[in-house]
Parts: sequence; C-alpha cells; structure tokens
Amino acid sequence: MRGKKLDIKKGKNGQIDIWLFAIISTLLSIGVVMVYSASSYFSMFESNDSTVFFKKQAMWAVLGIIAMIITMRIDYHNYRNKRLMYGLYIVTAILLCAVFLFPATKGAQRWIKLPGGMSFQPSELAKYTVVLFLAYKLTKLGKNIKSLTKGVIPCLAYAGIIAGIILSQKNLSIASVTMMVSFAMIFIAGARFKDMFGKIAPLLVLAAVGFTFSSPYRYARLTNFVDPWKDPAGNGYQLIQSLYALGSGGITGLGLGQSRQKTMYMPEPHNDFIFSIIGEELGLIGCLVIITLFIAFIWRGIKIAMEAKDSYGSLIAVGITSIIGVQCLINIAVVTGSMPVTGVPLPFISYGGSSLVINLAAMGILLNISRQKQVKIER
Repeated sequence: MRGKKLDIKKGKNGQIDIWLFAIISTLLSIGVVMVYSASSYFSMFESNDSTVFFKKQAMWAVLGIIAMIITMRIDYHNYRNKRLMYGLYIVTAILLCAVFLFPATKGAQRWIKLPGGMSFQPSELAKYTVVLFLAYKLTKLGKNIKSLTKGVIPCLAYAGIIAGIILSQKNLSIASVTMMVSFAMIFIAGARFKDMFGKIAPLLVLAAVGFTFSSPYRYARLTNFVDPWKDPAGNGYQLIQSLYALGSGGITGLGLGQSRQKTMYMPEPHNDFIFSIIGEELGLIGCLVIITLFIAFIWRGIKIAMEAKDSYGSLIAVGITSIIGVQCLINIAVVTGSMPVTGVPLPFISYGGSSLVINLAAMGILLNISRQKQVKIER
C-alpha cells in the first residue's frame, strides 16, 4: 500500500489455522467411513466380522488425534536441537534396518511386528524425520546453502541415506517421495536454480530410471501400466479392476456401501486403491470433493509456510505439506492409470495405523506453526 509502512512483528501464540484443522478432520472422517465401506466384504470373508478393519482404523484415528493434540501444543522450536535431531535421525535409521529382523510380508520387509498382531512401518516415520532434520540443517547452513559442495550435496546425502535404506526394503515409492520432498526443501531454502535443476535433478531422474529398469517386478509394472490388458490376470489385474470401479461409478456413484469391485475383485480395496472405491460408490462428484480437500490442504500449508515466524518453521511447513501433496498426487495418478502402479497410500484415507498416527502427529506440528505467525502492522 502506497504511503504506508509495513513492519513485520513476531506474533505470540494465537489460534490454530481453523481451516486446516477442518480440512484434516473432514479427510479423517471420510477415511474412517470409507475404510469401513471398502473393507466390509473382505473383512467378513477373512474373519467373519465386517468391522475388523473399521474398528482398527477408528482406534488408530483416536490415537492419531491424541498425537496431533500433543504435538500441536509443543512449540516447534523445541525440535531445533542438535542432540534431538541427530538422535531422531539415528533411531529412525536403526528402526529402518530393524525390519530385516522380521519375516517378509508379500515379498517385502517393511514392518516391525508388534504384539497382538500389530505392526509398525518405520518408513512412515522416516519421511518426517528427514523433514525435521533437513529444516534444522538448512537453517544452520545459512548462505552456505548456495554452495553445491558445502550445502546441497551434504543435505541430499543425509536424505539419501534414509531413502537408500527404504529402497532396500523394495519401497521405491516412499524412497522417491522422501527425495522429492528433500529436493523441494533444499531449493526453497535458497539453493541455486542451476545447481538443483541443471545438475541434481537430472541425476535423480537417472537414478529413478535405473532403479526401475534394474528390478524385474518394477519393469513389469511399468510395461503393464502402458497396457494393463496385456496381462489382465497378472500384473495388470489391480489397475484394470480400479478402472472398472471408477468407470462404473459415473457422475454420482452407485451409493455408499454399494461397490461391486470390493467384493473380492479388487485386492484389499481398503488400502492403496481405496480412491477407486470412492469413485465407484460416490462417483466423480465424490472424487472431486476429495481432490478439492487436498488442494485446499496444500493451499493452507503454503499459506502457513509463507506466514511462519521464521525460516525454520517455514521449511518444516513446506516439508510436511509436500509429503501429503506428493503422496496424494501419486496415489490418485496410480489409481486412475496415469502412472505405474506403486504402493503409496492416500493420506488420512487409506487403511493403515503407522501412516495415520504419524501423519496426524505431523499435522499437529503444522498446526503449531500456524499458531506462531508474523503480524503485519500498518504505520
């Protein structure tokens, strides 16, 4: 505004971003309902109880809400501690390696088995560990972030170690999410465009292509994505069933609980492909509502990052928002046949305890950042 001076004043803790809280609550509610709807037939067939997965998801939702309330009340500056950050990084790396002590599930070792038939997936924690650790390192670097050797490469190395261990679990999708979010944080922190996009980005793309073509099952997924009907009973089966579900839902859907593909056609429909069941039962309108909610989430996350009290809070907000945004984009792209099939859950909606509780705990951190924002004063 011409003729007026704007000062930036550090604001005291205020109200959380109520719009973000409402979006998270809505997505969580939709997720619990859709997990019940998508899993009821499969659950009845497996355990003679249609509510098994619903009850577990509801329990994890409650635990996640408690975790969110706790982290929402903790000043995010408390995480800016060298011993805490290095300790979290080391513990996360140990947990990621610990999965190899447990038997594989569906050919992959990604879970730590817990008593009572429960399990914990450390890679869900690892994504946010990298965000917090990089935010700490990047704010310490200052202008050194503009140096390729002193700033960019060391930060990418920290993220790459975690991503490499995740990749060894046959989890290219989450490893890719981790590196993409790290790339975004480093660039936003002030790394030079020519370094990030002229040198680093091509190397990361080449690495992703190399890992894809070096593994027979990843290569099979790539070729079946191009033409899933080439192997309709094998690698193309899940994507074909997803497309059938989305197509049969039409504009308004068949109605909540009325999916046909969940009746043992779609493998575990409450997991990564739950969006196709949403499309079948709630139609294009339901899908657009979900997409709109995630777009609104990203918008609020960006706004929080821009209004954060300091660069540390801004970087954490960028990282957390990017994780949710990238996972949402990948999941919906996979379900709609826009990219090769990969195992990325839809945040807040897909079934899974580790993912839900840790995501909600991260939302508490984001909400805490929203409480501490800059105040503009006109003079």
